[in-house]
Amino acid sequence: MATCIWIADTAAAGPEPPGRYTGGVQDLTAAFHLLFSGDPGMLGIVAVSLRVSLSAVALGAVLGLPLGAVLAVARFPGRRGVVVALNALMGLPPVLVGLLVYLLLSRAGPLGAWGLLFTPGAMILAQTILITPILAALSRQALEGLWEEYAEALASFGAGPLRAVPTLLWDGRFALLTVLLAGFGRAAAEVGAVMIVGGNIDGYTRVMTTAIALETSKGDLPLAIGLGLVLMTIVLAVNALAQWLRDVAQRRMG
Repeated sequence: MATCIWIADTAAAGPEPPGRYTGGVQDLTAAFHLLFSGDPGMLGIVAVSLRVSLSAVALGAVLGLPLGAVLAVARFPGRRGVVVALNALMGLPPVLVGLLVYLLLSRAGPLGAWGLLFTPGAMILAQTILITPILAALSRQALEGLWEEYAEALASFGAGPLRAVPTLLWDGRFALLTVLLAGFGRAAAEVGAVMIVGGNIDGYTRVMTTAIALETSKGDLPLAIGLGLVLMTIVLAVNALAQWLRDVAQRRMG
């Protein structure tokens, strides 16, 4: 009698919710099939992710690296406060950045006329705001040691702190490449800000992180797993390259 009641209750409950993970080997096999078959949808998502993140790193480098170099060599009132602020902004919550950029670019916002909301441009702007403090703070730390080492030599050639900035940026290029790779890793793994300002539009603003979140909630686990494998591969490759550059820089420095 108890068995009959259990069967009846199971039948009444219906099938398992689509979001519950019931696959396993099948989903993993399907994910690898998507990877090695060159699925156009997956490749398009990866391409948008790389374009957005690389663009944000380029803009962040233009803003952050010179700022970090200036902070490494210059001494002025309030410098310590700026350094503390940069270090604090390294942990800026992505959803807060997304909200601020959304308010700026919405129709009622000051930049609403630009029409950037829910476009890759808005995503690039949000990621640039996120990673610029990281690039500035890490480059300052990397170049401060060089400035202490080269300050007297550069002063003998009549180069003051600000004139020494290009020299420091060039001599510290290997360390700065590591900084840029760290910024790229941060941008590529970001989800909150790009979800808010990009809208996760299929074929336009959908990136790997937002697609993984969406497809997992829909129960399309093969695509989510495939994108997760691609994202993990990119993160591992970036970290391996950063370690190699760090070793090269150490050998060059003796």
